[in-house]
Amino acid sequence: MAKLRTFLTALLLSVLASTTLAPTAAAAEPPRSGWNDWSCRPSAAHPEPVVLVHGLGANDLVNFATLAPTLRSAGYCVYSQTYGKTVLGGLSGGLAPMARSAAEVGAFVERVRAATGAAKVDIVGHSQGTTVPAYYIKYLGGATKVDDFIGFGSNFRGTTLNGLATLAAALKLQGLLTGVGCGACTDYLPGSAFLAKLNDGPVAVPGPTYTSIVTRYDTVVTPYTSGLLTGPNVTNIVLQDTCRWDSAGHLGLAVDPNVTQLVLNRLDPENSKPFRCLPFTTLGI
Repeated sequence: MAKLRTFLTALLLSVLASTTLAPTAAAAEPPRSGWNDWSCRPSAAHPEPVVLVHGLGANDLVNFATLAPTLRSAGYCVYSQTYGKTVLGGLSGGLAPMARSAAEVGAFVERVRAATGAAKVDIVGHSQGTTVPAYYIKYLGGATKVDDFIGFGSNFRGTTLNGLATLAAALKLQGLLTGVGCGACTDYLPGSAFLAKLNDGPVAVPGPTYTSIVTRYDTVVTPYTSGLLTGPNVTNIVLQDTCRWDSAGHLGLAVDPNVTQLVLNRLDPENSKPFRCLPFTTLGI
């Protein structure tokens, strides 16, 4: 619970800070414990570097403050960026139209591949960090460059206005999103042109393996079944079917030790560890 409070506080502070800092203001970035180390070379055990993709209104440093160091400690080369920036800069990302963000993710994948020499990457995303990469994989050439695609708090068919309002309230973003013109928010509404294109045929295309982790307690992705996929290369995991004592909400998934263990096992299924379900809960979202 302490980790969750730290994560939510940091996420909230990052958003609030973006309302007071000028768009060009630069802040010293905290140490990343070996993550975003461009001299890292993938090992034989973990040949694909991992690209992390954050959610709506978040940034990469806060969203993956728990998961990224864990993956790095497990021997992976780990990379992330804050994509989808608007006038707020890098403190609150993922606000730009999602097709544009998907192209950014694609360019970042190319940078990672060039730096590491890897033919393919693995992508792990949270919330909008599943929707945007899914579009990149399906339409922007990612199917031949991504080996494993793992999402938690996944969302492929959008969410209701109530879900977006819940997230905005939690992050104190209501007025802020109106002021910056949140293209991603419009894209997330069921029936949007972006979602219609993403769901024109199966979201999961041949090539990568897809894993989607969702929680029944999600009040942001509503209904939570928007995160479920179909296809022979798909594994859907409803968190409570695997761990009945886990009542994590949408944001809590980012610091949930059960989700972290599931991600590690899906990245390297041949050496997966026995799953130990730990009681975990979050308040609100």
